[in-house]
Amino acid sequence: MSNQQSLPLAVPAAPPQPRVAPHNLEAEQALLGAILFDNETYNRINSSLQEKHFYDPVHGRIFSACADLITAGQLADGVTLKERFSRDGGIKEIGGAVYLLKLMEAAAPLSAHAQSYADLIYDLALRRELIRVGNVISDLAESPPDDHDANDIIEEAERTLFGLAESGTTSRGFQDFKTAITKSIEVAAAAKNRGSDVSGISSGFRELDHKLGGFHGSDLIILAGRPSMGKTALALNMAMNAALAKLKGDQTKDESHAGGVVGFFSLEMSAEQLATRLLSDYTSIESHRLRQGRIEKHEFMQINDAAQMLHTLPLHVDETGGISIAQLHNRARRLKRTAGLDLIVVDYLQLVTTNSRKNDGRVQEVSAVTQGLKTLAKDLNVPVLALSQLSRQVESRDDKRPQLSDLRESGSIEQDADVVMFVYREEYYLSRTEPEPNSDKHIEWRRKMDAAMNKAELILGKNRHGPIDTVDLTFEGKFTRFSSAATQRQR
Repeated sequence: MSNQQSLPLAVPAAPPQPRVAPHNLEAEQALLGAILFDNETYNRINSSLQEKHFYDPVHGRIFSACADLITAGQLADGVTLKERFSRDGGIKEIGGAVYLLKLMEAAAPLSAHAQSYADLIYDLALRRELIRVGNVISDLAESPPDDHDANDIIEEAERTLFGLAESGTTSRGFQDFKTAITKSIEVAAAAKNRGSDVSGISSGFRELDHKLGGFHGSDLIILAGRPSMGKTALALNMAMNAALAKLKGDQTKDESHAGGVVGFFSLEMSAEQLATRLLSDYTSIESHRLRQGRIEKHEFMQINDAAQMLHTLPLHVDETGGISIAQLHNRARRLKRTAGLDLIVVDYLQLVTTNSRKNDGRVQEVSAVTQGLKTLAKDLNVPVLALSQLSRQVESRDDKRPQLSDLRESGSIEQDADVVMFVYREEYYLSRTEPEPNSDKHIEWRRKMDAAMNKAELILGKNRHGPIDTVDLTFEGKFTRFSSAATQRQR
């Protein structure tokens, strides 16, 4: 007999148990029973709960039927639902009208806990959706489409997750017209309560706000102009005005100030350059002296006081150059969740890139960017103010006031925009055509220069919500500051 010990036999591993999505049928039954027992329970639970959030589709259909009856002012109980579900195979399979009666009897003493059940059902639905999204992301990472790299997948994952966190679902779907009408009335009421005709975010320019009613959620506003017209300065003035109004409203608890939190995407200038412009505007110290450090002692106190105030402004700057439209979407969503967001400024849209590997041409790429900005405005329900360059054909005309056809790579800019504004300063062009001194032409030129000095026009080339017109502004170049003109053009 051998002394060698025999090896133990290998025990086969138990087969892995199938994973079951998070759910709680007892909570679903308890909530439905509580609603059937006391219809008022429905009005006390989370309004975000919908049919799709129930794990058992039969429970979802019961909940939907109860919602329809209760919102219509009718009774929802076992009797009223019996006929509705008489031909529903799912209900028949689990007991038909008898099942509805059991739900009512079992849940009668549990009505006080209905909100807890609703919250649990909603939370479990989000967890199931999160698992689904995770599986989709995992599949994309293992087998990415030909035109997607790892960064594209990360951006898509972030976009989807922020969408889920924002609304509890990756699909918004239809809404009834009653909801849209209610929102419309709320907009009008907001303007009335403020005692003005501004129902959106104020630009800080009285006549422009009068014509637009402010910048409204879901609107794409294009601010276009040739180089040196002051597009960035004007957009920064508007951003600062909105942020200052928000700050003042928060400090005084006065909701009449039509301001908001601003996200400023500066693809051309650094955050430090923008800050210098803001300091110059606020202190009335020339920006070139600020950059060069040629500041008097008494001006240091002005700058210090301004800095103390400006650092509390709800104005956030992203200076990433060449940012993609997907990255812009994700960062805007993140800002809205962490600090709030009421207005987005993009300087400027021709510098925003797309993730497409296709070489479809510049017009198609800019079209994709403008469509993406319009989608962002609708998804976050905030106005997006995007700056745009104009083509050189403006320079070839005697009257250099811009028009819609001058929009550079204008494939869909005009189509997607709700408002298109052009900033125009005749002074800029006149200053470059000075005739010979002491000549008759010079006298006429000087007369025109005096009339155009420090003046600007903001031309409304498209306004989906109101009139097309021109707003007169004052421009102080040494402070890079626009302001409302003392008197407006009479038409």
